[in-house]
Amino acid sequence: MHTCLLVIDAQESFRRRPYFDAARAATYLAAQNALIKGCEARAIPIVRILHSDGPERADNPFARASGYVRPMDGLAGAEPAATFIKSRHSALVGTGLDVWLIRNGVRKLMVSGIRTEQCCETTTRHASDLGWDVDFVSEATLTFDMQQPDGAVLRADDIVQRTATVLMDRFATICTVEQALARATAAHQ
Repeated sequence: MHTCLLVIDAQESFRRRPYFDAARAATYLAAQNALIKGCEARAIPIVRILHSDGPERADNPFARASGYVRPMDGLAGAEPAATFIKSRHSALVGTGLDVWLIRNGVRKLMVSGIRTEQCCETTTRHASDLGWDVDFVSEATLTFDMQQPDGAVLRADDIVQRTATVLMDRFATICTVEQALARATAAHQ
């Protein structure tokens, strides 16, 4: 096992946020599912990471008590090689993911999931700094419009472009789903 797919925070919690955009989510799910199915077909392990934090109450969608800290509806139902629960932005902080990756001989990561500029980007930077080769699969990440300090809206498409720009050739190789699958296949030959 040299490569694995990280599916970060692709969970129902986000549907409970006021900024959730169903149209963007549908486009994301199509790409994410293509990546998952491509990895399954190539016997590339898939690691699921879920995010849980904040008060442990049913009205907090990121609390386990809410019932929403579970895979997003519509996500391909691949059986993960491992599942980790995180409470920080990086999936490598306090989860044991790093130990699992080392024990299983993983040297290359494909990063996908929600949110592009938060947990996906942070995990990518952290993994790169720890020595993993990272393919950042932008089209298989999801984010939403954000308000800038001056009150203007920063569009989700611009956030994705900015994230790819700052990661490119420094922390990760920026890939489409097809490119990531081709690179993973080549790495296993």
